[in-house]
Amino acid sequence: MALKTKLLKRAFVMWETEKEEKRLERSTTLSERVPALQLSALSLQDLQALCKELHQKMDVVDEERYDTDLKVTKNNKEIENLTQKLCELKGTTNRPALKRVKMSADGLLGAILSTKVKESVDFKANLKTVKKEEEKKEEVTDWRKNVEAQAMSGMEGRKKLFNAGQ
Repeated sequence: MALKTKLLKRAFVMWETEKEEKRLERSTTLSERVPALQLSALSLQDLQALCKELHQKMDVVDEERYDTDLKVTKNNKEIENLTQKLCELKGTTNRPALKRVKMSADGLLGAILSTKVKESVDFKANLKTVKKEEEKKEEVTDWRKNVEAQAMSGMEGRKKLFNAGQ
């Protein structure tokens, strides 16, 4: 147990020193590549020109990043396709051959219920019988009667009936 804790402590110390080395390396690399800006001595026009220049540099870097992203995704797809073709050529995607099993309805029911069914099951025996009733067809009537009935409906029809009654 003591050996394990000593190893863990040593690994932690090594990890911390490695993290510190990476931080120092990053800061020195940034200081070499990107010099510190002296903005106090610049006029407004010089600051605007500097901003435009930095903006153009950012556009160039963005375009490069986009292009490299596209190249990486294209290469990843190509690698995936090639590995798939390689697997197909090697035949590493062997699927076991399925065995054909013929089973009757009773056997299937027995396999589902995990018991052997001794008597045969008639699925149609318990079904209800339904008698079909003939639909009543409407008799064809004279369409003129419907027009007269519609004319007599509503307030105007009542008015005509009232006038006819007087």
